[in-house]
Amino acid sequence: MRPVLRRAVRLLVGALALVLLLFVMPLATHAVWWMSRDAIPARWSAADWSSAGLLPADARAAPQALVRVYAARTGRWRGIVAHHTWIVIKEAGAGAYTRYDKVGWGSPIRVNGWAADGRWYSNPPQVVLALDGEAAQAAIPGLRAAVEAYPFGGRGDYRAWPGPNSNTFVAHVLDEAARGRPALAVALPPTALGKDWTPRILDVGLTASGTGLRLAIAGRAGVTIGWVEGVEIGLMGLVAGLDLRRPALKLPGWGRIGVAP
Repeated sequence: MRPVLRRAVRLLVGALALVLLLFVMPLATHAVWWMSRDAIPARWSAADWSSAGLLPADARAAPQALVRVYAARTGRWRGIVAHHTWIVIKEAGAGAYTRYDKVGWGSPIRVNGWAADGRWYSNPPQVVLALDGEAAQAAIPGLRAAVEAYPFGGRGDYRAWPGPNSNTFVAHVLDEAARGRPALAVALPPTALGKDWTPRILDVGLTASGTGLRLAIAGRAGVTIGWVEGVEIGLMGLVAGLDLRRPALKLPGWGRIGVAP
């Protein structure tokens, strides 16, 4: 075998081993754990969509403005690989929360379709971003404008994989609204499948936080390196990586393992 061919074979074997280690093994082990649970509702109608109690039931009990980004595991087998994310806002003095989701049925951008801090297919939400008071009030106009201008908000624009989906929507809104507002610079969970989707074949630029660089190839592969986002390698929507700022591993299926974001 010629030296050049031998090197090519070694590179190929190394690449396959890396994919196996970083993507296949974590996903497979999480699949076994997820499907072994007894708490998976058999049907959407049997799932719990009620408030998880993260926000006051009466919005007037918290008079200050607030912004929340929540993430919760998706339903049934999809929960093996993905979280669903959404945005909640409330202006100072407002008597109600406003929740924004992108979904694949009915109106793609759903407003107040569920409780602001509701469970998603019985899975409790986790807080990805929390802003209160003046910081939240200052961020709300930009968030509302980004929701209104979202380019994939029409009927038929939703694709569960590779995107644009619910996580593409939240990532886009945060990206647009974060310009000039570092408080909105946040990394979505590595299991927010579709967060890195882009309609362009090759997309190179700054990360949403402005603290690093991102390269995406047709929404199916990419690399992100940033102080807020950490190091992420994307492959077919799955993400593996490392957070150095708040030390944690990012693994397909399992998500973030380490210090809370």
